Amino acid sequence: MEGTSEVELSRRTLLAASGASVAASALPETSAHAALPRSKPMTSQLSFTVNGKRETLEIDTRTTLLDALREHLKFTGTKKGCDHGQCGACTVLVNGKRINSCLSLAVMHEGHEVTTIEGLGTPDKLHPMQAAFIKHDGYQCGYCTPGQICSAVAVLEEIKAGVPSHVSASLTDAPGFTNEEMRERMSGNICRCGAYSNILEAMTEVAGGKA
Repeated sequence: MEGTSEVELSRRTLLAASGASVAASALPETSAHAALPRSKPMTSQLSFTVNGKRETLEIDTRTTLLDALREHLKFTGTKKGCDHGQCGACTVLVNGKRINSCLSLAVMHEGHEVTTIEGLGTPDKLHPMQAAFIKHDGYQCGYCTPGQICSAVAVLEEIKAGVPSHVSASLTDAPGFTNEEMRERMSGNICRCGAYSNILEAMTEVAGGKA
């Protein structure tokens, strides 16, 4: 039958082509691919200020700010949690505003001022928020604490500057240092150990309220 012959021919052609593809994939990488030079990572020079000190790096353009801080500059106080911007453990301050450093490329911060937990205070001279976290036991395992403290510092500045949040009753009236405002603004920093109420007490004290 004419139709059957055409089908068989097409099947043979298909099988032959498939066999050739399999054979080609099994060959050692000696021809076209092997001849291509392996490309080097694209690098760029980055200059920025970290914890008050000017730093210059020659860095792979794909490097995140988090890895630049931890792996290149050894500021390991900033933690790598989920690495997807969901837990907030990597929160740092850039020009005074908080960001998830795992979601930001280092080369985007040319000339910026970055503050990590190491730059907020020292063991001998703690930042008021660090001291309040200790006083109110606002941490447990401690892994998320650096990001929590950086975020808490920025949250109070946001409220002070009148930046509204999702729970603010008005977009034009200045928000207050209320539990609702602080809880909402800290919702991006996850603490699996459950120190939320202690963290809120610490923030309330630093904001001048009664913890």
